Amino acid sequence: MADRKDDSLSLLQGTLDLLILQALAWGQMHGYGISRIIRERTNEVLLVEDAALYQALHRLERKGSIEAEWGVSENNRRAKYYVLTPAGRRVLRREADNWRRYARAISALLDPA
Repeated sequence: MADRKDDSLSLLQGTLDLLILQALAWGQMHGYGISRIIRERTNEVLLVEDAALYQALHRLERKGSIEAEWGVSENNRRAKYYVLTPAGRRVLRREADNWRRYARAISALLDPA
């Protein structure tokens, strides 16, 4: 039987930002929490590397899609917590619609009626 990690998929360019924005739509989280929710919600098919996650978080923060503030984690450690901004919610809606259109088009090609 193949190792579960072998079944994970590499993220297509641009998808990580969408996944982060969606995770934050469910509430404020620190980086590890975002990574964990992506892994859990995708049944461990999508695994996010730490370096890629934090690069994306910084990029989204620079664009104004998310904001961050320091707080204390559930392990009583200092952690940076991220929250979706109103601009980030607009980006999420637009990009989610684009992704759904893209997925329907690919499905139509792979599974013709």
